[in-house]
Amino acid sequence: MNIGILNSGGDCPGLNAVIEGAVAAATARGWKVYGFFDGFEGLLSTPDNERWKILTPENCHNIRSMGGTILGTVNKGNFTVKSGVDGRAQIAQDVLDRSKATVERLGLSALIVVGGDGSQTIGLELRQIGLPIVGVPKTIDNDLGATDYTFGFWTAVSVVSMNLDRLRTTAYSHQRMMVVEVMGRHAGWIALYGGIAGGADVILIPEIEFTLEDIVRKVELLKALGQREIIVVVSEGARIGGRLLTLDEETKGEVRLGGIAAFLSTKLETITGIETRYCVLGHTQRGGSPIPFDRVLGVRCGAKAISLIEEGKFGHTVALNRIDMVSMPIEEAVRSLHLVGTDSQLVDAAKEMGISFGDAQERTL
Repeated sequence: MNIGILNSGGDCPGLNAVIEGAVAAATARGWKVYGFFDGFEGLLSTPDNERWKILTPENCHNIRSMGGTILGTVNKGNFTVKSGVDGRAQIAQDVLDRSKATVERLGLSALIVVGGDGSQTIGLELRQIGLPIVGVPKTIDNDLGATDYTFGFWTAVSVVSMNLDRLRTTAYSHQRMMVVEVMGRHAGWIALYGGIAGGADVILIPEIEFTLEDIVRKVELLKALGQREIIVVVSEGARIGGRLLTLDEETKGEVRLGGIAAFLSTKLETITGIETRYCVLGHTQRGGSPIPFDRVLGVRCGAKAISLIEEGKFGHTVALNRIDMVSMPIEEAVRSLHLVGTDSQLVDAAKEMGISFGDAQERTL
């Protein structure tokens, strides 16, 4: 049996672990694996311009420890990616036809699509033209409802926590306030877990509406108690007065978020008089080697995808349910985003630790 595998969308720690797991499991069954370069664009190969290579256990040996992806990835190009909030445009028919022609020319019995909600939706469209698709969910944002955790998320959280530790020492030395912007788009998981682990005083997430007045009240209380440094963690998708801050209006259908840390830093310094700096962690959260949890989860996802192919469960995606690897239809997996519950025990625990969410509901110790 010949199968293909591709990564699509943003890069993520653990992608190579998925590739290694899939290649090992496929080879154990005597299958051949074609790895497509640069996401779905690799499907537009021609005999004169092949955009794939044969993957073997030898050329994938221990890539699970490497960040990024050996196959490359794109979130632009000929395939439309949806934002996860609004709808998406139809992929051009000639692109679909060329993709199907490549799959048929290589004699592929299945194609593993490793990507987020946009990539999985593209996979569904390929499925509708008869291609045998199996999905593997991928995003550091942890916002896919299909799975308890996505590989790459915990690595991103560890990057946030480590950087908060570093920023705290310099903030303490100069009695400054630090506003740290993290990724997550429309879900606050990275900010929430990273902020709790890194000892943030204020955590601002998209799911909880906040006001400048409530942040200032918390800051002034901490200063009155003698605290030298203030750490504010804000998710890029947190809204100011119900409005998202963006770097560009739109990029290939995706709203490009960013700038909220700079905005808050200026506002908070003006109001409080405390010297304030901001730091955007950006792609440091995506880069570097995955932590052990994400390496193991990635390998398991790759191996499970091969099992789904063997079972003929096309149109399904891999998912982590507690400690077990399961599957569900891709349509169900992309139906809704996995967001932070505002009344969850995790949020309550953070408030009991004295962390403010800028909503005037934190508990003062």
